[in-house]
Amino acid sequence: MTRVVSCVVLGREAPGLSRVPYPGELGQRIFDNVSEEGWKQWIEQQTMIINENGLSTMDPTSLQLLEKHMLSFLFKEGELADQPFRPPAAKK
Repeated sequence: MTRVVSCVVLGREAPGLSRVPYPGELGQRIFDNVSEEGWKQWIEQQTMIINENGLSTMDPTSLQLLEKHMLSFLFKEGELADQPFRPPAAKK
């Protein structure tokens, strides 16, 4: 039976994740409050943030920035909550 959560990203009930996607308390919070579809939307956003900003998932500073964006995207909280990521204008 599929687990259903009240997804904070989608604003409705949806099938939940099958496992905790991130370490620690934040990972459990995500598991409890974000659906598969909401998490997929975050992964797409994360990929764009990594590519547009040249971030490395091996760099602790990059990981801290990604976590700030994650909190903003998923839970609308933190210092980036009022400043959603917008990719730079396309080069002509």
